[in-house]
Amino acid sequence: MKGIFYGSTTGTTGSLAGRIAEELGIAAADVHDVAGMAADAVQRYDCLLLGSSTWGCGELQDDWFGFLEGLKGQDLSGKSVALFGCGDSSMYPDTFCDAVGILREELAGTGCRFVGAYAPQNYSVTDSKVCEDGKFVGLAIDEADSEAVSSEHLKQWIAVLKEEGV
Repeated sequence: MKGIFYGSTTGTTGSLAGRIAEELGIAAADVHDVAGMAADAVQRYDCLLLGSSTWGCGELQDDWFGFLEGLKGQDLSGKSVALFGCGDSSMYPDTFCDAVGILREELAGTGCRFVGAYAPQNYSVTDSKVCEDGKFVGLAIDEADSEAVSSEHLKQWIAVLKEEGV
């Protein structure tokens, strides 16, 4: 069972979460805004898709702070975790989608298995925390990209997830 958990201030990441749910056939009842949620809500899912926009100079979206602290205390052994996020590479090239990388760093000790890393194609930025060993650790959507480019990146990432059994 798959669950999507996201934080969204302007609605962009929330909209992306909805698109991901549609692509993967995830019911609306399994798409959750982390604002005010208890972290133990993740326990009913085998696969977690976690999304955050990046704010300022590489920070998580505000609603993630409390939820992430609770999530780090959960035993996520045996769970697959896929990460996604939104950012602005033209204004913040050094921290583009850093929130995705921060989620990965913070959850590394929880026993989860990360899925969804892929080789970035058609991105102008590949040196922020979203990139590790030449791959993006999760879906990175540039808010400045056209809908067609964003849709193509989403399709590429969904294909990787499906190859990995998500």
